[in-house]
Amino acid sequence: MNVVRKAVLPGLTVVAVAVAPGVAMAAGPAAAAAAPPRGPAETAYVADAGSVTVTPINTATNKAEHAVRVGGDPQAIAITPNGKTAYVVNHGAGTVTPIDTASNKAGPSIKVGPGPRAIAITPDGKTVYVANSGSGTVTPIRTATNKAQPSIKVGLGPRAIAITPNGKTAYVVNRGSGTVTPIDIASNKAGPSIKVGAGPRVITISPSGKTVYVANVGPGTVTPISVATNKAGPSIKTGKRARAIAITPSGRTAYVANAGSDTVTPVTTASRKAGSPIKVGRTPWAIAITPDGRVAYVVDHRSGAVTPINTATRKAGAPIKVGQRPMTIAITPDGKTAYVANTGSGTVTPIDIATNEAGPAIKAGASPWAIAITP
Repeated sequence: MNVVRKAVLPGLTVVAVAVAPGVAMAAGPAAAAAAPPRGPAETAYVADAGSVTVTPINTATNKAEHAVRVGGDPQAIAITPNGKTAYVVNHGAGTVTPIDTASNKAGPSIKVGPGPRAIAITPDGKTVYVANSGSGTVTPIRTATNKAQPSIKVGLGPRAIAITPNGKTAYVVNRGSGTVTPIDIASNKAGPSIKVGAGPRVITISPSGKTVYVANVGPGTVTPISVATNKAGPSIKTGKRARAIAITPSGRTAYVANAGSDTVTPVTTASRKAGSPIKVGRTPWAIAITPDGRVAYVVDHRSGAVTPINTATRKAGAPIKVGQRPMTIAITPDGKTAYVANTGSGTVTPIDIATNEAGPAIKAGASPWAIAITP
């Protein structure tokens, strides 16, 4: 989808943030009490792949609101920068459904290509890009009209997409081709594909906008790409089945979740060197970093837990029990709460970031798959 950016796709970071060196992994109760009060409540939108619905959750009360009917097998979701519209990718239906966040009403579905998997929205909020895995294309949608534009040919099985902070280029991960295709946003023209590793699955872009990082499941590597030249640098070895990646807001460190090694590898971006792997739970599947950069939260899919990593010390804390087969994670813009979608339980678990304690599970359909939170 995937982002993030607000788009949260399986394995695709859709919400990542930064780290202050030398701070404890979780603030204590005193620090929490001194924090400024939360502003107007954001809404977490949860796409349920097991049904045809999206469940809005009020983040102030952690209460689920009435589910919104969308299309078949919704698997990805992204929210416009102004927070007014959530766009839901319906993998089974080959459509995208816009939801008005003020009313939580769905608009008419927009036809894209077969098997859409991922979504990203330009920083100016004018264009939505949808990667269609079944046709090897990307469909742009103008948000002013909710009309799809002519599809853009990319590689085989496009699975993830990310847009540079300056809004000039969209990078599309083609899992079947082992490539990344850059799209010029001004012209909607695809450039020459860039060879990366086998089975690339997720992508993120440094906060500076200078480097794209692609995690390759097959060889367990990360490939950096220069945005200035669209040339790939030497791949960085991380661990088996590199499945997710997130970068601190400072841009100094990328954290890579290795689903086959049960580890997370920190990569120093300046030197492009991998650090010592950090042991987490079984099958780390997704990762998100708090807005202050202090903690990386790792979703351990087969453990039913989330492991917090102190980014200053690179030490893992005690796992936080969530639901069965957790899939994705998103963090509120104020950095107070992480929300974890548990596909096996049909629930979302909120985690208080100040205490690293899980709150009561929130029912969110049959198989919640992706989460995005309003800005």
